Amino acid sequence: MVQQRLPSEGKILEIGCGPGSFAENLIGRELTCLDPIPAMLAVAEPRVNKKRVSRGEQKANFIQGTAESLPFGDCTFDAVCTLFSFRDWYDKPKGLSEVLRVLKPGGKLVIVDPAKVNRIHGWLGYLYMKIWVGSYARIICKQREHPWKWLTKTYVHFGTTKDYVKMMKENGFTEVKSKLIFPGMATIWEGKRN
Repeated sequence: MVQQRLPSEGKILEIGCGPGSFAENLIGRELTCLDPIPAMLAVAEPRVNKKRVSRGEQKANFIQGTAESLPFGDCTFDAVCTLFSFRDWYDKPKGLSEVLRVLKPGGKLVIVDPAKVNRIHGWLGYLYMKIWVGSYARIICKQREHPWKWLTKTYVHFGTTKDYVKMMKENGFTEVKSKLIFPGMATIWEGKRN
């Protein structure tokens, strides 16, 4: 779903690559993966590069850093994507301005994150995450303090789909649009740099 929204070739930056779940399946592009957590990069790099090398592709680059201070020159990437990590950016407007800076003219940003159509939908999503996801995580992890509890905590402070369409436009993106996916549980935002 995200791959089809990215250019079929060129330089791609994934912000918040985590363990490499998306990156390992991105085919035919020059890829740079950024994450603020060294342990995530340590897991992602061998996983992603093993798969890329087996397909005859160039290894991906792995860099520690944050969206708010991208360690790249201006106009470096043809596209930037972030999957389920935008909600964790500490300063979203600053991160968006940094993304705009590193995108080439005509470059594209694709964001996927939990959906909140409005505050009521957000409240229902919070209950779903706290009760269902929390219970499921406790069963799977067999511990009360499971790692997925942070999903609920970050979701609470996450704005609505319209909030981020507006924020992208305010930070210089054009052709901004959003689409609700996964029966109302996630949104894809897209925007371009002129």
